[in-house]
Amino acid sequence: MKAQVRAIDGTVTRGIDLPAVFGEEYRPDLIKKAVLALQSTRYQPHGTDPFAGMKTSAESWGSGRGVAQVPRIKNGSRVARIPQAVGGRAAHPPKVEKILVKRINKQEKRKALRSAIAATCNLELVTARGHLVDGEIPVILEDAFENIATTAEIIGILKAINVFADVERAKNSKKVRAGRGKMRGRRYKQRKSVLIVTGETPLRAARNLAGVDAVSVGQLNTELLAPGTHAGRLTIWTEGALKKLEEL
Repeated sequence: MKAQVRAIDGTVTRGIDLPAVFGEEYRPDLIKKAVLALQSTRYQPHGTDPFAGMKTSAESWGSGRGVAQVPRIKNGSRVARIPQAVGGRAAHPPKVEKILVKRINKQEKRKALRSAIAATCNLELVTARGHLVDGEIPVILEDAFENIATTAEIIGILKAINVFADVERAKNSKKVRAGRGKMRGRRYKQRKSVLIVTGETPLRAARNLAGVDAVSVGQLNTELLAPGTHAGRLTIWTEGALKKLEEL
């Protein structure tokens, strides 16, 4: 596959052969499985006190009283401790030892990552995610892009390559979350925008842009390439990143 390399001023400088990974078949089933497996590692175990509802003086009265032989508190007749009692223990409470992490085979995980990388050059998938695309994809920039030090310069380059409209789309999408999550540290929701992939070190100057993620090739994972399990994220690659992909 062929692609165009752009200078930081947006002009096309030359053509380049894409690594073989960009020809990988599209496997949405494996991509979804890999993303969910990755997200499951962030689940926080939670459970109740193992003795919740058991700290009581309740004992059964035994037979001969004309009442059910259930545990009743001392100096009273209220039933306690058993699950069917009002105020009794929970029958099957959440337990911290529950296995929350989903397993995925190594080969499936690698196949999903390759498929998600290939999906970044599929215009139909990229537009289906809602990205605003004006021009050819994938977007490939010369290595000078990795040395940009300020966010203002990054914005200028994104405008030159007709990508900044997608960043503004993400910025305008910020809204208050519906539901209880507003009280739990996740008050706002915002769309994902451009993913910037560099060769060695992440592009720090791009971290403050709305919806933008900046990573190196070594940090790539399926969730970054397919947020919400949907592949086809608008991605900017540098030449150094593509060389690293060939080595991997």
